[in-house]
Amino acid sequence: MLGVIGGTGLYGLPEIESPELTLFDTPFGLPSDLILTGHLGALKIAFISRHGEGHRWSPTNVPYRANLYAFKQIGVTHVLSISAVGSLRENLPPRHVVVPDQIIDRTEGRPRTFFENGIVAHVGLADPYCPIWRERLADLAIEAGASVEPGGTYLCIEGPQFSTRAESHLYRSWGANIIGMTAMPEARLAREAGLCYATLAMVTDFDVWHEDQEDVSVEVVGENLAANASTGLSVIRRIAERGLSERDCGCADALRDAVVTSPESWPEESHRRLELFLKSSPASREES
Repeated sequence: MLGVIGGTGLYGLPEIESPELTLFDTPFGLPSDLILTGHLGALKIAFISRHGEGHRWSPTNVPYRANLYAFKQIGVTHVLSISAVGSLRENLPPRHVVVPDQIIDRTEGRPRTFFENGIVAHVGLADPYCPIWRERLADLAIEAGASVEPGGTYLCIEGPQFSTRAESHLYRSWGANIIGMTAMPEARLAREAGLCYATLAMVTDFDVWHEDQEDVSVEVVGENLAANASTGLSVIRRIAERGLSERDCGCADALRDAVVTSPESWPEESHRRLELFLKSSPASREES
């Protein structure tokens, strides 16, 4: 099942068949919006607007844990995150699509794990995006006619303000390719949930480093959002036609050997909150 997280500029899937809207309540609170489920051809799809109807959630306050928990609960296996980003490179102009393979996390204070209150897990995050799924998305975006960069580093800042000019130059010196505000903790949580996660990062601006281009602003971003949203919808149609990638990546087994707290020490309340994830871990099976 495909789960789509729509970012700025993509707030729905108008082509979905047999649509149903559901309000979920999770152990981590309410998701950012109602979840739309349905079909596109033979493909089962779930969609949620990251920022909610009317764009009411700032990047800091998005209920990332509730969103990913709800997706896991309804059977999502592959997550497509669609995000508006700024470019930190001359060769990545607005309306370009980047399918990043790395992230630098500069966020502060956002809940970054499901595992807390007496249960500890350390999942691997060396490659924060599913390598097979992100390669598939890059190929489909090229098929859709987009100018695609099939790799690169996403620099995730806290926001909601845009960068200072000094910060923008610093991030370029680090080798980052694009800059946004939502990749983290989304990628961390998707890995803990055992989901294949990848991003179509839609370039809308050059941030504030480029001397010959207008500085990023809501107005500048808005001018390129419509074209970017169209590309995202075109990729989703192609996923429906081609199907999802095989799960030969290890994402589904991310919790294998990752839970270090012995089952006899799991607090009952924490166990209940995490049962959706723990039931697939070896430690949980041994306990039962």
